[in-house]
Amino acid sequence: MPVSAGEPILRVAAKGDGVTASGRHVPLAAPGDLLLDDGTLEPGPHRAEPPCRHYGRCGGCQLQHLSEAALADFVRDRVVLAAEGQGLAAQMVAPVHLSPPCTRRRTTLHVSGGGGRPMIGFREAGSHRIVDMRECHVLAPELFALIEPLRRLLTPRRGRWAADITLALTDQGVDCALKGISVEGLEQTEALLDFCRDQRLARFTLDQGYGPEPLWEPEPVTAMLAGVSVDYPPGTFLQATADGEAALATAARDWLGRCSAVADLFAGLGTFAFALAGTEGQGGRVLAVEAAREAHLACRAAGRRYRLPVEAVHRDLFRSPMRVEELRGLDGVLLDPPRAGAREQVAQLAGSEVPRIAYVSCNPASWARDARVLAEAGYTLAELRPVGQFRWSTHVEVASLFVR
Repeated sequence: MPVSAGEPILRVAAKGDGVTASGRHVPLAAPGDLLLDDGTLEPGPHRAEPPCRHYGRCGGCQLQHLSEAALADFVRDRVVLAAEGQGLAAQMVAPVHLSPPCTRRRTTLHVSGGGGRPMIGFREAGSHRIVDMRECHVLAPELFALIEPLRRLLTPRRGRWAADITLALTDQGVDCALKGISVEGLEQTEALLDFCRDQRLARFTLDQGYGPEPLWEPEPVTAMLAGVSVDYPPGTFLQATADGEAALATAARDWLGRCSAVADLFAGLGTFAFALAGTEGQGGRVLAVEAAREAHLACRAAGRRYRLPVEAVHRDLFRSPMRVEELRGLDGVLLDPPRAGAREQVAQLAGSEVPRIAYVSCNPASWARDARVLAEAGYTLAELRPVGQFRWSTHVEVASLFVR
């Protein structure tokens, strides 16, 4: 009897499943794999051996089974297909930038305890169960090195409990924040301070239900952004990897570096504002607009300390977007909004005469929706730069340039 050739996997869909020509979605399939009649997969040329023992259970990674080329294609397709879904085609699509393994410098891990050693790690996909982390190929070594010491610190706690741990790699070392447990008595307090000292933490912040309180900070914690040392408030947004941040900042400079007056909207700590202002006096004037008060104050202080042409403004752009008349006189705008996009602000930009708009996004779907508004207003999508900061994850970022 003839043997069925099966269905080849053509691409990887947005949530990580392989897709056949007939539209079948197959978990953990790579392009070039063959889906046989019995539902099994025959490996193809773009399948890789996952490096991590937790892969398949841990929800932190969805794409370790892809080759480097297939992973880059996935990142590119997420961005290009999102644009095409809104009827947009970029004049140029740059090669994909992928962050290397073991470079993630910020993360949130989950902890559960209930007699014995606590479990620390990411949750399983679609579940609240925690995968007890014994290795990780995405976290920076400095972050992963804290997992076992944290287990030892938390082991003596009694009863059932759960907590979250947020880690960030700063100029002074690891910033560690623990949320969901309380520290009671002298013995627990001393154990915590000994832990901070022994692990040489940059800062330790504890949230016992009343908001985060720094308990350990030998010196002010900072983050280096485009050569500018910026105060780093606890929990403030930081790009996931340093090299991914550099790729995005390079795009901003390439596109807006010659502008004399730029607005950096949703500016955060000033990642792009300082890249555009320049540390050698070559940049233009930058208006850095941010709603989060602590991030705004840190950006303003750093700009003044370095005598850069950065004016930091505290403003909620969702409730009060920069209006068309306020955008007059700018020859460039950069915006890097949260995942939901920037519908109201983009509507104002669409009605403006700003000649160059650089839009950075961590959500291709909301970006594409906003991009269509700009295109309908007469802007041309001149360039796309897909960035895979979250290696082996379905999370994708994009830098884009719109011109009129």
